[in-house]
Amino acid sequence: MTHRNAQGLEMSIASAEAAAAFDHLVEGFLKNRLDTPLRLKAVLALDAEAPLPALMKGVFAMLSYKSAAVPAALAAADKAEALNPNPREKMYIAAVRAWAGLDWDRALGIWEQLLVRHPRDILAFRLHHFTAFWLGRAPVMREMVERLMPAWDRDDPGYGSMLACRAFSAEECGDYAMAEYAGRAAVALDPADLWAIHAVAHTLEMQGRRGEGVAWIEGLRPHFGGTNNIRHHVLWHQAMYHMELGEHAKVLDLYDTGFRDLGSEVTQMQPDLYIDCQNAASMLWRLQRQGVDVGDRWIEIADKAEARIGDTLSGFTLPHWMMALTATGRDDAAGRMLDALREAARGNGPQAAILRDAALPVCEAISLHARGDAAAAVKRMLPALGTMHVLGGSHAQQDVLEQFFLVAARDADDQAAMRTLLERVASRHPVPPARRAGYRDAAAAVAY
Repeated sequence: MTHRNAQGLEMSIASAEAAAAFDHLVEGFLKNRLDTPLRLKAVLALDAEAPLPALMKGVFAMLSYKSAAVPAALAAADKAEALNPNPREKMYIAAVRAWAGLDWDRALGIWEQLLVRHPRDILAFRLHHFTAFWLGRAPVMREMVERLMPAWDRDDPGYGSMLACRAFSAEECGDYAMAEYAGRAAVALDPADLWAIHAVAHTLEMQGRRGEGVAWIEGLRPHFGGTNNIRHHVLWHQAMYHMELGEHAKVLDLYDTGFRDLGSEVTQMQPDLYIDCQNAASMLWRLQRQGVDVGDRWIEIADKAEARIGDTLSGFTLPHWMMALTATGRDDAAGRMLDALREAARGNGPQAAILRDAALPVCEAISLHARGDAAAAVKRMLPALGTMHVLGGSHAQQDVLEQFFLVAARDADDQAAMRTLLERVASRHPVPPARRAGYRDAAAAVAY
C-alpha cells in the first residue's frame, strides 16, 4: 500500500500508523536521539515488508563507518529491492549500494537527482549532507541546502533540521553570520537540536569567542538527555574552549565525565565509534602538546586502534589511530596498520585515492616523527597539506593534523615549513595564530 510521510512524499508501507512510525524514526535520526534503533524496530514491527524501513538497516550500518558493517548494508539493499519499491525508493537503494561500494560520487549524485525531484525529502538531504561532510566538500553541502531552502516553510516538519544543516555548512564555508543566525534559530525551535548546537559551537570557536562558547554549551546541557554520541562531540567543543583558555584540568574533567566517559550508556553501546575516538585522540594529543600529563588515557584508544587495523573506511580516523599507537609505543602495530593502509591505497576507486593522497602520507608522517625522524615526517606530509580536507572533518577537527605538521617542522628546524603551515592557517582561520594555543609559540618564532 501507499501512504505519505510527514513531508507529503509517497512511500510503500502498509498503514498510516507505520508511516507515522517511520516519520518518528527519521526525526530520531535527524535529532540524534539515542532511541533511534528502537524506533526502527517499532516501524519494522508494524511493517517488515516496507522497502525504506528495510533499507534503513543498511543506512545505519554505513553511518557506523565500519568496514565490517558493509555486508549488512548490501544485504539491506537486496532486501529492500525485493519489496517492490517505488521510483523514489529505488533511488535510495541505488544510493546505498553506491555508498556501500565506496563510490562516493555516485551516491552523492543519486541523492542530488532525488532531491531535484523531491526537494522536501529530508532523509535523502541529510544523508547527502553527512556524506559530503566526510569527503571534505563543504561547498557541496552548502550549495545543496541553499538550493532546497526555498521549498521549506517554518511550520514544516523537519524545518529546524534544515536550519541546523544550513548553519553548519555556512560555518564550514566561512559565513559565520549566517551560521550563527541559522543555528540559533534552529535551537529556538528545539533546544535539544544537537546539530544546531554544534554548528553554533563551531562558529564561536572559529571566531575565538571562547567564554561565550562555554556559556552556550553549559546553558544547553540540560537538554542533552536522551541524545546519542553527538553530545560527546559538543562537549569536545567545550573542552576546546577550555584548552584555549589554558584550563587544562577542566579539559581532563570533560574528557573523563563528558566526551570520553567510558561508563556512559552511549560509549558502551559503541565504544570504538569513529567520531568518539577522534575526539579522544585529538584532545589527548593537544593536551600533551601543552605539557599536560594525560596518565594512561591513551591505552584504551590504542587498544581500539589495534583491533581496527585493516579497517580503512573512515580516512579521517586513521591518523587518530596512528597517534594512539605511537603514543603507547606500539611500533609493531603501527607498522601493521601502515602495511594495511598501503595495500588499501593501491586500488583504483575514490576511497583508495583518498587513502593514497591524504591518509597514508599523514599516518606515515606521524610514524616517522614518533621514531625521531622529524625531517622525513615533514617531507612526507608536506604534499598532503592541500589535500587533507578530503579525509573529512571540520576545520576544528583538521586543526590537530595542522598542529602535528607544525610540531614536526619545529622539531626538524624547518622554518620554511613552519611558515607554510602558519600562512595556510592564517588565511582561513579568522583568529590569528598568535592568539591560538597551538600556534602562538611558532607565530612568535617565525615571520609569516
